Amino acid sequence: MLETLGLTATAAAVYQSMLDHPSLGVDQLAAACGLTPVQVHDCLDELAELMLVRASSEHRGQLRAVSPDIGLADMLTRQEAELAARQAQLAASRAAVSRMVADRAQQRSTHGERLLGMDAIQGRLEQMGHAARSEVLGVHPGAAQRPEDLAAGRPANAAAIARGVVIKSLYQDVTRNDPHTTVYAHWLISLGSEVRTAPVTPQRLVIVDRTQALVPIDPADTRQGALHVTERGIVTALLDLFEQAWSAAVPLGATRPEDPETGLTGTERELLRLLGTGLTDDAAGQRLGISSRTVSRYMSSIMERLGSASRFEAGIRAAQKGWL
Repeated sequence: MLETLGLTATAAAVYQSMLDHPSLGVDQLAAACGLTPVQVHDCLDELAELMLVRASSEHRGQLRAVSPDIGLADMLTRQEAELAARQAQLAASRAAVSRMVADRAQQRSTHGERLLGMDAIQGRLEQMGHAARSEVLGVHPGAAQRPEDLAAGRPANAAAIARGVVIKSLYQDVTRNDPHTTVYAHWLISLGSEVRTAPVTPQRLVIVDRTQALVPIDPADTRQGALHVTERGIVTALLDLFEQAWSAAVPLGATRPEDPETGLTGTERELLRLLGTGLTDDAAGQRLGISSRTVSRYMSSIMERLGSASRFEAGIRAAQKGWL
């Protein structure tokens, strides 16, 4: 269990032994855990870095384990702060990329080309897929992907993977409930590709070989047209946006656990954040790929857990508890 918090298995074993037997020295810990004294010292260094052990006041030169309700809780708090910082960075990057792409969409140069209509978009995607040599990165927001679009992408993706191209696809958590998308995603995984999901994703995006990208002209209506960009600065910014979103996403097949401190799922926490910024139920639902009715159901559940009679009161209590 502790490995999910960033501990190695050996350090977790040493920490557990120290909690169970506070008086054990290095040699005794080594014997109890089936390790060498050198390995125990390495584990103690790891635990000290994570602030899970401290110098003993009773035994000179010996370390003691910090109680889990303090040490592990502090670790969770630090990880939550790091996640919040990454989310803030992602939001700033998303805004910067949107401004940059919007500016570039007003220009016509050798570094960018406007493609109008789905036929033009599909044709360019086919060209980009055929030209791919090392990597294809994709962001696919929305509650579900069109079955015909998924079917159309199979031959090109299969051919690219056969050439050794790495494909990484990012979907929203809500697509885990869509049979067409999950079947397609598991097909990609079976061929060696990677698929992850997140409560909220950036706009629709495809990046090929880190040299060219395709983004929608209007994120609200992606079938209207797209902008094909090759300018290094824009592609690099889009790569940063993808990698930040990818690092916070969960591989398909793995479960996204509830927050142990709040009991909130990732979607519920993100919903609270979106509503807290002033978005309506419809707007927040669009960002999460869920209906306004589902938003209301989630909020009713959150209000019940908070013991709140109104959303306003729920917002105050959520802020007091550090949920926002």
